[in-house]
Amino acid sequence: MDNLRPNDLHPGQGGETHQVADADHPVLTTNQGMPVSDNQNQLKAGRRGPTLLEDHVFREKMNHFDHERIPERIVHARGTGLHGYFELTESLADVSRADLFQKKGDRCDVFVRFSTVAGGAGSIDTPRDVRGFAVKFYTRDGIWDMVGNNIPIFFIQDAIKFPDLIHAVKMEADRGYPQAATAHDTFWDFISLMPESTHMALWAMSDRTLTRSFATMQGFGIHTFRLVDKAGKSTFVKFHLKPKAGLQSTIWDETVKVAGADPDFQRRDMFERIGRGDYPEWEFGVQLFDEDFANSLPYDVLDATKIIPEEILPVRIVGKLVLNRYPDNYFAETEQVAFCPSHVVPGIDHSNDPLLQGRLFSYLDTQLKRLGTTNFHQIPVNQSKGSRSGVPFNNLQRDGQMQMQVPKGRANYEPNSLAKAGEPGGPREDPNGFVSFPAHEEGPKLRVRAESFADHYSQARMFWRSMDPAEQAHIASAFVFELSKVSIEHVRVAMMANLRNVDEGLASRVADGLGMPLPPASKTAAPVLDLPPSPALRIIRGPLEKHTLKGKTVGILIADGTDAGELATLKAGVKAAGGHPMVIAPKVGAVPLSDGTSVKADAQLFGQPSATVDAIAVILSEAATKKLVKEGAAVQFVMDAFGHLKAIGHNAAAKPLLDKAGVEPDDGVTALKGFVEAAKKRYWDREANVRTLA
Repeated sequence: MDNLRPNDLHPGQGGETHQVADADHPVLTTNQGMPVSDNQNQLKAGRRGPTLLEDHVFREKMNHFDHERIPERIVHARGTGLHGYFELTESLADVSRADLFQKKGDRCDVFVRFSTVAGGAGSIDTPRDVRGFAVKFYTRDGIWDMVGNNIPIFFIQDAIKFPDLIHAVKMEADRGYPQAATAHDTFWDFISLMPESTHMALWAMSDRTLTRSFATMQGFGIHTFRLVDKAGKSTFVKFHLKPKAGLQSTIWDETVKVAGADPDFQRRDMFERIGRGDYPEWEFGVQLFDEDFANSLPYDVLDATKIIPEEILPVRIVGKLVLNRYPDNYFAETEQVAFCPSHVVPGIDHSNDPLLQGRLFSYLDTQLKRLGTTNFHQIPVNQSKGSRSGVPFNNLQRDGQMQMQVPKGRANYEPNSLAKAGEPGGPREDPNGFVSFPAHEEGPKLRVRAESFADHYSQARMFWRSMDPAEQAHIASAFVFELSKVSIEHVRVAMMANLRNVDEGLASRVADGLGMPLPPASKTAAPVLDLPPSPALRIIRGPLEKHTLKGKTVGILIADGTDAGELATLKAGVKAAGGHPMVIAPKVGAVPLSDGTSVKADAQLFGQPSATVDAIAVILSEAATKKLVKEGAAVQFVMDAFGHLKAIGHNAAAKPLLDKAGVEPDDGVTALKGFVEAAKKRYWDREANVRTLA
């Protein structure tokens, strides 16, 4: 593609960028050859109104996109599903009539699917990527699907751009690679030309996309929704899930080595946690606000590229989500589960967020194509577990491929009078059923974006300035790495021009890392504001970073002659602290110990590098140490643990192995006696001594 010149770009009324046709770029049309005037916005009723079903341009584009792949999901193809329950810990009856929010202590079953976005079903678990966090609540009033992510915002403001985003991030069309990676030309070309994506780009380059475990990441509903009470009053809401195990991420070098050692690392982690009864748990919280509060903010709550910081509007914890059972069959449940944002229950409703409005159409359309039938709701994992009618579902929709029901009677329409003639009359409307909130909407039919959506940099600046210095270094280094993989120079230049609007320091660090001069800042559609930092957004030294061993795995390296007492004492200490000890040895068979007994190793040294555990301890005899200092895998095991800022415990005899691995003394390198306490955290201050960052 030729370099874009300033006159190739036309600013829309809401600050969005339009790339217009010229001599080098033909006119964009629909599949029927109709010229398209606006490829940035859905058709809306007024500037901030709902999108309209008559938008045939959007429907054609999204229909085609939804049907591009079969049977694998187009996005979120690689997933991990788990059963569990939601329990209400504080009633929300004051703001919602939703059944699951009424009585403290009430429970409903859930099915949760975690996923990566960009890669196919056969890709790895641990790429730098957003993670899906979709929850299916089986309530007494039907199914509610909260189709969220582990990041509270998204790349785009309007769903009509979703096919373009995914086409850009997926494997490049001419070569079929890279798989599950953003470090390539087409992704950054798109991002550099979409200023609204800048905020999400910073999140994507942060440690949020290098999650250690599904159990240690947050979940967000992303959009603004409505809760509606029994009187019909609406309250805006944003949904949050906070991990009880705390937020944990990996380091890039660690991530790469985990991927090489175990492509199924996060999937396996969840399976093993469930197996040992270490059930993942999240606090379920809400941010509740009204129209006046929304209007007081310097950004639009209908803009999916924005958050409401917790310092401005605290999250009210009202429930807990616990996962306690792995699926009996991966395909039948995890692969066939169908989430749709349009699946809501009385008391929960949608807002006019244009990204959400598009998802309401797209997800259902995708499920129809991928599962091949309108009857996908009859698949057990998708089936409601009860309703007011006493059965999972009850309507007059009939037939269709894979119909599992055998309806009785002649009447497959409503209304009918056959019940009076002794025939089953079928179900009828319930005045207490779902009622859409009667929001007043008016305005001309327009393809525009509200001017309140035009600020693309203020929250990106807030996010950057909220980060811990260690996280800032990781973000800047991620930009350098990703943009170094971009072969088209003007794409790198355009991205750095956008970053100058976020923070001069960030842009300078990226430019220096690439060895390129800083270009002038790109033009902005709205003034860039200095919003107050939000420390709640941090992982490192943030409110959800927990110094605990609960749920973590400690790798204990042993070999022939290891002291039996030291091993037993350490294993007991790790278990008492809630951790999981994993004995690692050069061989997985019986390892003879100092007292004549033996122990079977849980893993082999060559197949279980230290990147796959949370901390390590080395308990060796002098004779074993002399052998292992000559074994590259053993040296690398210790070297990586030190480089990945993990705690390292050791007995006296193992000290030469640590010396060979270049381990330097600090608070995280301890004797066995103090190791359990040290193993509860990472040692971020060590990082400056072990790697160069931007």
